[in-house]
Amino acid sequence: MTAIHTTTNSTPCHPATDYWDGLITETEAADYLCQSVRTIQKWRVTGYGPKFYKSGRSVRYRRRDLSEWIEQRSHSSTSSYSAV
Repeated sequence: MTAIHTTTNSTPCHPATDYWDGLITETEAADYLCQSVRTIQKWRVTGYGPKFYKSGRSVRYRRRDLSEWIEQRSHSSTSSYSAV
């Protein structure tokens, strides 16, 4: 039997069926990116960081978005680097 969580307004909150589509907290996202929470908070303000989701005061990141953001910044050498 799968547990169903409910939000404060009694709307069912089903967990993502795919691991990569699951939402994680900003602390978990910072750990995933090997950055501090403060750094990813600054990235949100400047628009530099990965996509995020916000509901009220809660900020969440989707694992797939974090992975894609990392891949977009991979380089094979310093000469192939261009500022994003």
